[in-house]
Amino acid sequence: MKTICVASQKGGAGKTTLAAHLAVAAEAQGLSPVVLIDTDPQGSLTAWWNDREAQTPSLTVVSLDELGERLAALKAGVAALTIIGTPPALTQEIRAAIELADLVVIPVKPSPHDLRAVGQTVDIATAAGKPFVFAVNQAKGNARLTVQVVTALSAHGAVSPILVVDRVDYAASMVAGKSVLETHPKGRAAEEIRQLLSFVLSRFNEKTKNIKTENKKYTL
Repeated sequence: MKTICVASQKGGAGKTTLAAHLAVAAEAQGLSPVVLIDTDPQGSLTAWWNDREAQTPSLTVVSLDELGERLAALKAGVAALTIIGTPPALTQEIRAAIELADLVVIPVKPSPHDLRAVGQTVDIATAAGKPFVFAVNQAKGNARLTVQVVTALSAHGAVSPILVVDRVDYAASMVAGKSVLETHPKGRAAEEIRQLLSFVLSRFNEKTKNIKTENKKYTL
C-alpha cells in the first residue's frame, strides 16, 4: 500500500479538491481499493463524500491519535492507495500525517503570498525525511505569474509539469459530490487530473532526495 499526504499550511490551496480528484482518478485507472482519509476537523472531504452517489473511493475519518493505527489496518486489509487530506494551519496534525506518508503533495496557488507560505510545509516534510512534490493549483494558464511561481518552486523541489488550471468545472463537480472525471470525462480538466496522477505515482519510483532548503526563501 502507498500513502499520499496532500498537505499545505496555507488555507485555500485546494487540498480537498486535489485529494478527492486524485482518489477518483486512481480508482478509474484500476488502482483499487483507494481510501481517502479525512483528518480535517472541518470535514471538507467528508462533506464531499457524503454527497456522492458512487461508492468509491471509500472514506474514513480519523483523529491524529488514530491515524497510525488506521493506516496499519488499511494496509493489512490490502488497500492499494490511501490519500490523506489534512487541515490548514494545524502544524502538529500536518506533521503527524506527513510522517506516516510515503509521498507528500503540496498544492500551491500561483500567487506571491501562497509562495511565501509554502516554506513551512516543506520544512515539515524535509524534517520528516519524506519526499515531496509541488502541484501548482488554480493556475491561470500561461500567465506570467504562473511561470514565475513554477520557476521559483523548482529551486526547492520537484514541480509537477501538469498545471491544474483554474476552471469552474472543478468547483461545480465538488459541489455535486463528484469529480471532473465524472462530470466531464473528456474535458481538459479531467485530462489534467489523469496526467497529474501519473506524475505523482511516478514519484514513488524516484530515488532522488529533496533539495535542501535551509536559508532559502520562496520569492519571485
